[in-house]
Amino acid sequence: MPDRSTIYEVARRSGVSTATVSRVMADGKGFSQVTRDRVRAIAADLGWVPSGQARGLASRRSGIVGLLFPDLGRSGDAEEESPLYVDQVIRGAERAATAVGDAVLIAATQCESGRELAFSIASKVDGLVVMARSISDEDVDVLARSLPVVMLANNRVRSGLDFVGADNRTGARDITGHLITEHGIRDLAFLGGPPESPDSQDRFAGFCDALALGGLPVPDAPAADGGFTEAGGERAARSMLAERAPRAIVCGNDEMAIGALGALRAARLRAPADVAVTGFDDIAATRHVRPGVTTVHQPMRELGERAVQVLLGRLADASMPPFTVMLPTEVVIRSSCGCPAARQRRRP
Repeated sequence: MPDRSTIYEVARRSGVSTATVSRVMADGKGFSQVTRDRVRAIAADLGWVPSGQARGLASRRSGIVGLLFPDLGRSGDAEEESPLYVDQVIRGAERAATAVGDAVLIAATQCESGRELAFSIASKVDGLVVMARSISDEDVDVLARSLPVVMLANNRVRSGLDFVGADNRTGARDITGHLITEHGIRDLAFLGGPPESPDSQDRFAGFCDALALGGLPVPDAPAADGGFTEAGGERAARSMLAERAPRAIVCGNDEMAIGALGALRAARLRAPADVAVTGFDDIAATRHVRPGVTTVHQPMRELGERAVQVLLGRLADASMPPFTVMLPTEVVIRSSCGCPAARQRRRP
């Protein structure tokens, strides 16, 4: 095996210092375009690339960003799957990091070990993207004192942190309003996620906004908690139907909506003829179940992508004022609400 090329060999052949070689390879400044081209050509000819460790020492960065998300399937049951949107968020985060040559270190915080894991991850990365409910607000505050933190889907921690989220409240208000105004439904129930979830809270608030605008009674709390999972949604809907069948079930996410459809079939009720059902997120499965689920589309991959981009911007300039990104949502009309299947479309 031939000897591995080094920065010293590149510098010697280029007629520059090793510091100049480092700056050239890191897209730095302080040299001419001729020098840049010569150094890069010689580095390519020798097959030399700067090591990640050396690059980190020079920039005081590890080249790794962390992503914490909650493990929502804490019961251990195989059916208790985490929301599929988490996978899309991770994909978006990886896309943004890869674009600049960084890596993403992801971790699902679980029960008592969540805090220990979060602090361990924080010691290995340049900054953190923290999804709602991954760790306590108090622990977020502690971590934010030592490294940049971007909150994803949770702007309730404290002011001064960068935030990226989707406009959940407007999306929930619009889809509920669709049921009220276009289908004349007056008896609606909201199937929520975990009570501590900011997403669930905002979507319930949007549901209540639509009821108030429609002159309907506004409940104090969701009719049931489905835990943001398909199995939880089915159980919650079965419990709800055992007492009464509302004319529409507005679900806090798509997985619970799919579970609610299963509960309706088990109860020999038809959707949407007997009970209309809507979801939130627009995961792929909503296009394939029958009836297709009317839902709210949120840009899941873009959430992860923008969160990492904001974090990278913070790493480049720590003096920036706190940055907030609120991504828009839009209603996707399918047939579970009572619209003809042929009318499938998006409503901004």
